[in-house]
Amino acid sequence: MQMLRKRQQMRQHCDLRNKLQGRVAIITGGASGIGEATARLFADHGAIMVMIADIQDELGRQVAESIGTHRCSYVHCDVSDEEQVKTMVETTVHKYGQLDIMFSNAGIVSGSDQTVLDLDFSAFDRLFDVNVRGMALCVKHAARVMVERSVRGSIVCTASVAANHGMEIRTDYCMSKHAVLGLVRSASRQLGVHGIRVNCVSPNALATQLTCRARGMEMGEVQKSYEKFACLKGVVLTPRHVADAVLFLACDDSEFVTGHDTVVDGGFVRQ
Repeated sequence: MQMLRKRQQMRQHCDLRNKLQGRVAIITGGASGIGEATARLFADHGAIMVMIADIQDELGRQVAESIGTHRCSYVHCDVSDEEQVKTMVETTVHKYGQLDIMFSNAGIVSGSDQTVLDLDFSAFDRLFDVNVRGMALCVKHAARVMVERSVRGSIVCTASVAANHGMEIRTDYCMSKHAVLGLVRSASRQLGVHGIRVNCVSPNALATQLTCRARGMEMGEVQKSYEKFACLKGVVLTPRHVADAVLFLACDDSEFVTGHDTVVDGGFVRQ
């Protein structure tokens, strides 16, 4: 009861630009794309520390410095390695005293347009190591410290519109995002008793540095090619649109929302 009153008082003292006042967050894959946009938004909304975790060291440090090292820090972490994930979480809690938000966002795209008939399982295993194993490790270790410290935290995972649809190509990627949705639905049921919310955000195809490299195209070209996947016209999906959805799931605006897949898809159209 005392904790509930404290959270209500915190909300009363937060204005619309401080939805994460006093919170500590980890964002994996935070050096670019959706992760970077979310890190900047979290800092803008009063998070006392945003820990960016990535394997792009130089880029990650640049993002942290541009946000401000008093509010953002960078740590190297390969999410497919459990020891690195565990260390990342424990270091964050040790340095900043708490962990309120885990945005498990790190992921990779399929290296080729694989179908079931020509699956390359070496590429398949690497993709699952990051997109599935890495996602589960981040949820596991974030949840453990939240439970230990009686924190009513928020865990958000990056899924995809591919989590709810079959695909004619990129079978491995589609499978991995279905697994993320299953993880969120199971974890939300298991962690609800501790007051921990678990949700995911599912963006439509959008142009990021990752997708541009994967397709060997410029940003404008990739954006143009993705326009056909949405029925909502006149708006180009950007990482900031997804970050806004993550902010909603991370803050108290979604206090009674868990196990939910928040689609940011512009009315996804299957071709």
